[in-house]
Amino acid sequence: MDKELVFGHQKPDTDAITAAMAFSYFQNQLGYETEAVALGEPNDETKFALNKFGMKAPRVVKTVANEVDKVMLVDHNEPQQSVSDIDKVTVTHLVDHHRLANFNTAQPLWATLRPYGCVSTILTEMFQEKHIDIPANLAGMMLSAIISDTLLLNSPTTTDHDREAVKYLAKVAGVDDYEKYGVEMLKAGANVDAKDDATIVDGDAKTFELGGTKMRIGQVNAVELDDVFKRQADLEKKMHELMDANGYQLFILIATNILNSDSELLVVGDDTDKVEEAFGHKLGDNKRMNLPGVVSRKKQVVPPLTKAFEG
Repeated sequence: MDKELVFGHQKPDTDAITAAMAFSYFQNQLGYETEAVALGEPNDETKFALNKFGMKAPRVVKTVANEVDKVMLVDHNEPQQSVSDIDKVTVTHLVDHHRLANFNTAQPLWATLRPYGCVSTILTEMFQEKHIDIPANLAGMMLSAIISDTLLLNSPTTTDHDREAVKYLAKVAGVDDYEKYGVEMLKAGANVDAKDDATIVDGDAKTFELGGTKMRIGQVNAVELDDVFKRQADLEKKMHELMDANGYQLFILIATNILNSDSELLVVGDDTDKVEEAFGHKLGDNKRMNLPGVVSRKKQVVPPLTKAFEG
């Protein structure tokens, strides 16, 4: 059986990297030959978790068709969020919790899509369904991924499946107080002063094409939003540079306070009136919009933008 590569989206977060590691392990237990890889370096939060549980990050790849003919995707399906040569390989498996968009395959595939807060929750249930034990260190990473994606179970994307998975994984991983660990991990990834401008605006960013508009939506976590916006002029400059280089017509940065689950948007580019329509708020003269209780790009930002741009 030929080896397959397993990977998550570009600009990988903790779930994208962990899901690749977990699904690769899962498939190897079923007799497949797979390797988890990543489409970018781990962020500070992910590095914290990897160090905590003594695991190494997957190697980073830029292309895959030069190595394999078949791949497995986790935590994404939209081609613009995937590897650059995704059209040159066959996708055999998909495990995801996002919307399906612009995703087509020439051959049937195994697909598991569940509207949970985290792909690692889906994978936890898949391990359980197949009665495959999860190694303690991998369970720790999967726990970390769920904490990350759901902001310690406070995101509106959180389901009872995520809550049950956290309890189960914490026990397997030997984490006595997952809330204490979760705060430590989230804070490790929210040290804005340690990040350069490009990392803040594009370190956790995804490209969407809505109603003919190519937009980039980035998100950064912080303990204090002032730590982000005291650098606004430099951040705007970097956003415009990325727009010019990549053909984005709109760039939205979501700055999220991990302690109170509030966010503020910084918006530059075209069609800002549609952004205002999407959220029912006006942008200030500072190009910002306060959105209390908004923490999820997937559930609270992309859907209203989709309605405004495509409705």
